[in-house]
Amino acid sequence: MSAEFELTRNITIGQYLPTGSIIHRLDPRFKLAAFVILILAIAVCNTYIGNIFAIIMCVWLFQISKIPIHYGISGINPAIPFIIILAILQLLFYGGIANGGAVYFEYGFIKITSESIRLVLVSAMRFVEVIFLSSVLTLSTSTTELTHGMERLLGPLEKIKFPVHAFALIITIAIRFVPTFAMEMEKMMKAQASRGADFGTGEWWRIVQRTKDMFPIIIPLFNVALARAEDLILAMEARCYIPGAARTRFAHYKAAGKDYVAIVLSVVISAVMLGIPW
Repeated sequence: MSAEFELTRNITIGQYLPTGSIIHRLDPRFKLAAFVILILAIAVCNTYIGNIFAIIMCVWLFQISKIPIHYGISGINPAIPFIIILAILQLLFYGGIANGGAVYFEYGFIKITSESIRLVLVSAMRFVEVIFLSSVLTLSTSTTELTHGMERLLGPLEKIKFPVHAFALIITIAIRFVPTFAMEMEKMMKAQASRGADFGTGEWWRIVQRTKDMFPIIIPLFNVALARAEDLILAMEARCYIPGAARTRFAHYKAAGKDYVAIVLSVVISAVMLGIPW
């Protein structure tokens, strides 16, 4: 089979790779907080050098977490068509609404300026950085730890009647189902290709054609998603899960020195990205 069918190789979000690194051993509450700080800093940073520094930081996180960098690179592949479409739209139309910057090309409502080019490059780097960080987080944190960590972080919102436990459970299930759906889609594509369907033979830049090729598996994929959801509901009911009921906690986390160091490092890295006039 063509490599086009190997979808699970390009899905890093939602999978767990135990390596026993210091990143894996961090308290999930502090780990989530540190990654949120870094992602917010990336979203605000709009300079070339600042984002290059962020990419170097992401590669460094892969190294200290003992996760092969090719996992992060493979996670970018599914997002490439979206990044290309967004870059083309920003390049063609942003220059007409933004003020400032040198004008390189102008024809009608299409206007390419230095600002639109900067936005294209910075946005592409931001996508890469966010995918890298998300991959490191999910590859170094189990689903259970993600649920517990998110629930503890959002705990203060319970005072205003926010359903913290339900929200954390929904987010965690959604993340966990990403590789599951990728595996099911891979099976369907291989089954359709064995019956003569045109999958994996078109060039990667023919986005419209490749989208049309995916139509025959959309309805079966929805059926599988509903079946998986029903199985999950039955499993939770079999374990006497009651939504909204008071629940005890099996895992109790206690912060250590390395957890506080992780928070301090994330703040320092964010300050370097945003504070230094690159």
